[in-house]
Amino acid sequence: MTTPVAQIPRPEHPNPQFERSSWQNLNGLWDFEFDFGTSGLDRKLYETPQFTKKILVPFCPESELSGIQYKDFIPCCWYHRTVSISREQLQGAVYLHFGAVDYEAHVFVNGKEAGIHKGGYTSFQFEISSLLKEGENDLTLCAIDHPLEGKQPTGKQSDRYYSYACDYTRTTGIWQTVWLEFAPKAHIKSVRYFPNVAESSLTVEAHVEGSGIFTAEASFEDRPCGTVSVKAENGTAFVTIPLSETHLWGPGEGNLYDLVLSFGEDQVKSYFGLRELKLDGYRFLINGVSVFQRLILDQGFYPDGIYTAPSQEALERDILLSMKAGFNGARLHQKVFEPRFLYLCDKHGYLAWGEMANWGFDISSPTAFEAFIPEWMEAIERDFNHPAIVGWCPFNETWDYKGRKQEDGLLRMTYRLTKQYDKTRPCIDTSGNFHVETDIYDLHDYEQDVEKFRSHYDPFGNGEGPFRETHPERQSYTEGLPFFISEYGGIKWAPRAEKGEYAWGYGEGPQTEEEFFARYRGLTEALLQNPKMFGFCYTQLTDVEQEQNGVYFYSREPKFDPARFYEINTQKAAIED
Repeated sequence: MTTPVAQIPRPEHPNPQFERSSWQNLNGLWDFEFDFGTSGLDRKLYETPQFTKKILVPFCPESELSGIQYKDFIPCCWYHRTVSISREQLQGAVYLHFGAVDYEAHVFVNGKEAGIHKGGYTSFQFEISSLLKEGENDLTLCAIDHPLEGKQPTGKQSDRYYSYACDYTRTTGIWQTVWLEFAPKAHIKSVRYFPNVAESSLTVEAHVEGSGIFTAEASFEDRPCGTVSVKAENGTAFVTIPLSETHLWGPGEGNLYDLVLSFGEDQVKSYFGLRELKLDGYRFLINGVSVFQRLILDQGFYPDGIYTAPSQEALERDILLSMKAGFNGARLHQKVFEPRFLYLCDKHGYLAWGEMANWGFDISSPTAFEAFIPEWMEAIERDFNHPAIVGWCPFNETWDYKGRKQEDGLLRMTYRLTKQYDKTRPCIDTSGNFHVETDIYDLHDYEQDVEKFRSHYDPFGNGEGPFRETHPERQSYTEGLPFFISEYGGIKWAPRAEKGEYAWGYGEGPQTEEEFFARYRGLTEALLQNPKMFGFCYTQLTDVEQEQNGVYFYSREPKFDPARFYEINTQKAAIED
């Protein structure tokens, strides 16, 4: 079964930072079957996959775009398609990639197991050349998803039949692009980039299969900027490229260098940004300049695709809508966003905080280490090279789980492993509550009264004493840590809600547009004017289903004139002086 190219959804390469020309997009119509008894593995459905339904990949079966649109819990489902492989394609390594599958994926090629991956938010791949044959091949995937057991992170996916409050429609199975990649036997496996602004250089750490000459060639707007080669014999190569031109990446300045990586017959297209981060007292410096982070909370949900944007244009539109309203970045909330979105953040100079979807997960259990840390480390490894990511935040609001407090050791271990892998970015252990070990202290404060809200933080900004803590019994501020309010506002505004319709937001909604902006201005200026505050994050970019507190409607239509937000948000912040 093949899908005509013109009908393939999301046809673009899913990872612009590691792109080979020899690849095949496997999105399109797949055979599909529910497995409500989770018995398909026992029944060996992978040996004779005769499924009765069709699904449009990469959209989850809960979504409208998938063609299935089944909203109830799906404990297990199956996918199948055939793919034609040529003799030439079998001469090297063949990787089968999945952008993301929620949650436990069992992958089979021609009835043989290719591998198993646990984790609903991170990308994975299997080298499958030994399982392929010339001609038609069967690809089968079983996705197991048990979001109610507390053993897997689920993020903002509802634990009830219906969506409610700030939890939304679930996602099961494949929800990002599936593709094949064909590489020579000697090839590049992965790379990490370390830019140096002071020296105007880039160091590349490459992991390779085989031996040969590794070459990195940098350019800017098609002008060559530097080339370095080194012999690689033991699976690793390090090169430093002195750059003949210096173009810094920063907020609103998406200056990206193109990079071509070669190893023998293998060639990979990539890119990087020249930027550095530093915490200096209460200031957050980007390339040595104090930058106030005017962030928006982005849930990454879409009316027709749920977790999956219908197109690259839809991904980019969200960034442009945010910037039009005067925000310079986003907390990518309770979800690991796809690499194509991060590329667009890189392109536009749009700041991003990488986060994991920890809600729905029992963080009071010692077994939580096994389920959480491997997936989180996969996310960091995959997204390490994106200049737009200015910080990591593995956990968000670590509330008690069935009356049991968080396992502090899990948060401490996650923070330390994050810092061990990535020393170039700050890490917040848990956004909002309850901090254990962190580079930055943040709080979530949805107080709607402007004067009360200001009174929480003015004393701290004036050096008169500690600010009001939202959870003083469980955490305390460590003197000297940089500080920001990483969730606030969430002002309910639901003008399209029918009488009696359920519309959720924080606090009592304003009655008029002028009252809305008086409140927005007051809350926002309280943070902009605080000399010890380096940023804010307003909740949120768009409405999502019943949560109707977005700057835009769920359809991405404006609720208000974005220029009114822009005027307030772009005022100079005290910490920028």
